[in-house]
Amino acid sequence: MVHDPGHAQLHDPETDPLATYVLEPDDVRTLLARVVSSPGAAHHTSYAPFTGAPIASVPLSTPADVERAAAAARAAQRRWATTPVRTRTAVLRRLHDLLLERQSDVLDLIQLETGKSRVSAFEEIGDIALVARHYAARAGRYLASRREPGLLPGLSSVRVHRRPLGVVGIIAPWNFPLTLTLGDVLPALVAGNAVILRPDPQTALTALWAAELLEDAGLPDGLLQVVVNDGRVLAPMLVDQVDHLSFTGSTAAGRVVAEQAGQALVPVTLELGGKNPLYVAPDVDVEVAARGAVRACFTGAGQICVSIERLYVHEDVAEEFLAAFVRHTRALRLGSGLDYRSDMGSLTSAAQLAKVVEHVEDAIGHGATVLTGAVHRSDLGPYFYEPTVLSDVPTEARVAHEETFGPVVVVHRVASDDEAVAAMNEGEFSLNASIWTRDARRGARLAARVRSGQVNVNEGYLASWAAVGAPQGGSGTAGMGARHGREGLAETTRLQTVAVQHGAHGVLGLPPVGLERLFALGTESWPRVFTQVLRVSKALRLP
Repeated sequence: MVHDPGHAQLHDPETDPLATYVLEPDDVRTLLARVVSSPGAAHHTSYAPFTGAPIASVPLSTPADVERAAAAARAAQRRWATTPVRTRTAVLRRLHDLLLERQSDVLDLIQLETGKSRVSAFEEIGDIALVARHYAARAGRYLASRREPGLLPGLSSVRVHRRPLGVVGIIAPWNFPLTLTLGDVLPALVAGNAVILRPDPQTALTALWAAELLEDAGLPDGLLQVVVNDGRVLAPMLVDQVDHLSFTGSTAAGRVVAEQAGQALVPVTLELGGKNPLYVAPDVDVEVAARGAVRACFTGAGQICVSIERLYVHEDVAEEFLAAFVRHTRALRLGSGLDYRSDMGSLTSAAQLAKVVEHVEDAIGHGATVLTGAVHRSDLGPYFYEPTVLSDVPTEARVAHEETFGPVVVVHRVASDDEAVAAMNEGEFSLNASIWTRDARRGARLAARVRSGQVNVNEGYLASWAAVGAPQGGSGTAGMGARHGREGLAETTRLQTVAVQHGAHGVLGLPPVGLERLFALGTESWPRVFTQVLRVSKALRLP
């Protein structure tokens, strides 16, 4: 199941910093056995971005496999939906503790499959721990039924319930293989749903490890089914089998998924592309803002949907800020070690590298200036690329308006807050934005004018993302719906209103009361009586 000349050791112990990482074939086979697939299935070979060596041969699921997964999930979900919420939240609490205990193993896997630095990989550990703890503490409150006033106070009672939808499909990308799998799986499960998870074939092992962790935390069999194939292949299959579909990926792919789901009347949650802006106001502490902007632009080698690709700097501090920003960018340590000595890792694939190179070379061809970077660091590994800062980029350059999804940022000078806000609001990608200023009130006022799903003041993206009680989502072509918080949980539920009329049959020998009594007045009298009821209700300020 793995490239295994002996012990699946992918590296030369004398020269390779990853030589200590060993994939045991039996462990990999155990993980891959969780994929719902058929005998003789086609396979996808995943490769380690750090070295280019093969990692595993992942079985691919077929339409028949998706149907089998859906049938098993529905059978398990019927039992799970009747399980008390406290039992479901107990699974999340145990998962939180197991994740922290076993983080070293999954950090290695995340790095091996994505090529990101260990500190970037740890963001995924912290995120899932926060998400698990949040829903363990608040799911009961989020799912609780609520009372609403009835038409006739005292004679009718109304309760609104949240019911699980049934089976939730999740199509997850490769760039955050733990966060964008478990981060969506956990709220769906705690709401009483079953889940069919489609991880990207490149990062399937991390997702399968997460499925194993959930099982160890006490999740009943059958509730989480894992299918693997290209998202374009599986999306239409999942639409036919699920009651809700969550998709994270490009805007172009999201449009296709939304169209397929719309035809089937299946609700969707979409988190799509982001050409995200950051503004540096003239009153900043330049060193603080420069360090924060570097993190916002180059964490995860820029392969984060909420990372910054457009930088707007007020002309009053432009020279000083850009000098500091370039200096801190050049100081980033690139490397492939499974430790915390590197600040930035590798791009994940040849396709990502090709897009980055194409955008940078196209910008240079249009007259852009390279302030730093623009170098393919093949001496470090096949897909390493230096963090790159470009200026004087004309609007016709692709990097000016297309999402790069790599370690490239374009800087612009602006003369005022108004010019900065107008520039930030250009384009169709409105997922995340960042504003840096000493004046928090100024930052909040500017944030209210920015068209974006979330705005961070004096942070790049982590402050809003880590506030897991707050919804995260895009506007415009950056997506629809939300993850995190009450809203994220609500995405996987349906509302049901139950209204009970009391006294409709009479009690203790008394005649019926309530609406039945009203209708008994006859078609000429009851509208007149009800008109008086409405006037009295308004006078009493009844809701």
